[in-house]
Amino acid sequence: MSRSVWKGPFVDPSLIKKVEKLKTQSSSTPIKTWSRKSTIIPEFVGISFLIHNGKKFIPIKISEEMVGHKLGEFCPTRQFSGHTPADKKAAQEAASTPAAAGAPGASKPTTTTAATPAKKEGSKDGKK
Repeated sequence: MSRSVWKGPFVDPSLIKKVEKLKTQSSSTPIKTWSRKSTIIPEFVGISFLIHNGKKFIPIKISEEMVGHKLGEFCPTRQFSGHTPADKKAAQEAASTPAAAGAPGASKPTTTTAATPAKKEGSKDGKK
């Protein structure tokens, strides 16, 4: 459910204070925040933030296209570490097989398929 239009976007009050304070200063140090639910407003454009993802702070520089989105959308909380080693090995073998087949003098790889056992009609698994 979205927020009512008459209420306006939610921005953490302490975050607004920090942005106003930063605009008066000449230095552009990133603003450290835990408020992932705050909406990005046009005053934030060009400012760097350090947004907490639950473990560490992710540096984000706000651009014009980010206005209207939430701060938390730009720093993921989960890190994809990859698939299992068996999947990586299968992908590597699949990538190397076409190269070996196209080489002159190379024999074509043979594929073996395991036969699947057929169900017996009189087995216990069937309906009685």
